[in-house]
Amino acid sequence: MEALLWLIPALPLAGAVILIVTAGKLSRNLSALVGAGSVGLAALITLIIGFGFIADPAHTFHQTLWTWINVDGFKPTFAFHLDALSMVFIFVITFVGFLIHLYSIEFMHDDEGFSRFFAYLNLFVCSMLILVLADNLVLMYLGWEGVGLCSYLLIGFWYQEEKNGYAARKAFIITRVGDTAMAIGLFMLFQHFGTLNIQNILTQAPQTWTIGSETATAIALLLLGGAVGKSAQLPLQTWLPDAMAGPSPVSALIHAATMVTAGVYLIARTHVIFELAPVAQQWVGIIGAVTLLIAGFSALTQFDLKRVLAYSTISQIGYMFLALGVGAWSSAIFHFMIHAFFKALLFLGAGAVILVLHHEHDMFKMGGLKNRLPVIYWTFLIGSASLAALPFVTAGFYSKDQILWLAWAGEKGNLWFFLAALIGAFVTSIYTFRMVFLTFFGEEKTHVGHHAGKLITIPLIVLAVLSLVGGFIELPHTLGHVELFSGFVKPVLPAVEMRPGAESGEWIIQLTAATLCLAGIYVAYYFYMKRPDLRRELKSSMIVTNRFWFSGWGFDALYDTLFVKPFVYLSTRNKDDAVDRIYEGIVSGLNRVHNVFAQTQNGVMRWYIMGIVIGAIFVLSIGLILT
Repeated sequence: MEALLWLIPALPLAGAVILIVTAGKLSRNLSALVGAGSVGLAALITLIIGFGFIADPAHTFHQTLWTWINVDGFKPTFAFHLDALSMVFIFVITFVGFLIHLYSIEFMHDDEGFSRFFAYLNLFVCSMLILVLADNLVLMYLGWEGVGLCSYLLIGFWYQEEKNGYAARKAFIITRVGDTAMAIGLFMLFQHFGTLNIQNILTQAPQTWTIGSETATAIALLLLGGAVGKSAQLPLQTWLPDAMAGPSPVSALIHAATMVTAGVYLIARTHVIFELAPVAQQWVGIIGAVTLLIAGFSALTQFDLKRVLAYSTISQIGYMFLALGVGAWSSAIFHFMIHAFFKALLFLGAGAVILVLHHEHDMFKMGGLKNRLPVIYWTFLIGSASLAALPFVTAGFYSKDQILWLAWAGEKGNLWFFLAALIGAFVTSIYTFRMVFLTFFGEEKTHVGHHAGKLITIPLIVLAVLSLVGGFIELPHTLGHVELFSGFVKPVLPAVEMRPGAESGEWIIQLTAATLCLAGIYVAYYFYMKRPDLRRELKSSMIVTNRFWFSGWGFDALYDTLFVKPFVYLSTRNKDDAVDRIYEGIVSGLNRVHNVFAQTQNGVMRWYIMGIVIGAIFVLSIGLILT
């Protein structure tokens, strides 16, 4: 099985290369077969390896393909390392990625860039697989930058519209800010350890640094900078809502299986460094707590169906960061997996709704779709219930319940983290079912153009099942204490440290979370179904706050004022800068010399004879002087 490991990233890469080289010359059916088939084969190999892995999750696979660089003792290899943590990620990437590829065959069927789209998707999946399988940080950085490149290509896929190109550039530039911080952190790691092999660093770090070491803290904060960029956390979260400019399958892939989860993986993978830097780890939790609240309140005010889900992703990644910040490593990864199921489902469901409504995005122009689109409605409802953490029957309840519980009971948790998570859960249930009621209930406002086919509905059904039953692999103490998932990742990620005597209050936390979820659903029902007039009155009375939340708390305007406008102004004023003037002077001088010599070529014979005579006199004079 170990020998098959390299095929998992190689197959999507091969698919991308074939589609790029053929440059759209393949038929749509053949392009779909190459694109979806390569990822499907990678998912199949992942399952084959995974079945053997389940028997002994403490076992690791390591495969070295070649030495990548060899410079003065710096010898990073092109090698893959598979353990329980990377196993979870490659399962989600390949399996969910395959379902998204299937969905895309029908969704993008009439697009003229069909083959190009699948080439980008395959390259995206390949880059993410390299990122999570890399045994060293240089190779991880290759995958890290690869997903950044592919996000640029896919967000701006419909580049004919200027706003799409702007959104792609915005995502690329903002994530580069975090990537720069991460690169500096890698330089510092190599300076201290002489290697960037991940396992070697994690082994040597506790022997080199003490807890609270300033060096460890600085490196952890730099790695955190990279994580907040890729995972769209405060203060680098502004690129993700605009990334909705890409096709809906792209949104599903970015939000569920790739890109935004890279930061979560980076922190979890380097957890030893963060445990040696408590200040940095606490900042992980603070950033997660603040981000989940900011994004949640922004989602309450959006009217674009996909932008609601975009802010929801920022908020849910915030929950994962909060869990990482309190040392609940396995809970963060568990929520990542469950979130991948229901968020992919919601984005694909939203894409299907938008497709059949002639590309309408505004929820207030939808409505009445419950009976017209039954499969999409029921699957979307399941995904929404899981996002809102509907008690006991959805996977999202079990993954989010762990984070709420450990934000309170964990030794590194505190009251503020717990309250942030609790308020976020209440807000999540409101904006989630606001979305459901506006889209599927009430009167029909937009004509349904056509109905989705099987390639769209089958992935929705599969993801809906996972969004229901996926949580039962990790039940809390009060519901039977089944911990298959945490037991699976235990060889890689340490268990959370609990405060003494806190275990007895778990059922209270569960009851509180369940009550808030149901209360949030009722609030959404009351304002958007029963008394919409009160909702309009409330909106009028909170118009300033509403606009502030709608704008993402003004971060875009702030960054435009502080960075974008000054940079554009200086660039405009400095377009003819001193460096340009130097080269322009050289060109001008050469032109003048050319013009002088051009005068000697005037076609008059006597001028040529005079020139020969003068030259001869000059040569003879030099000769006489030298003798």
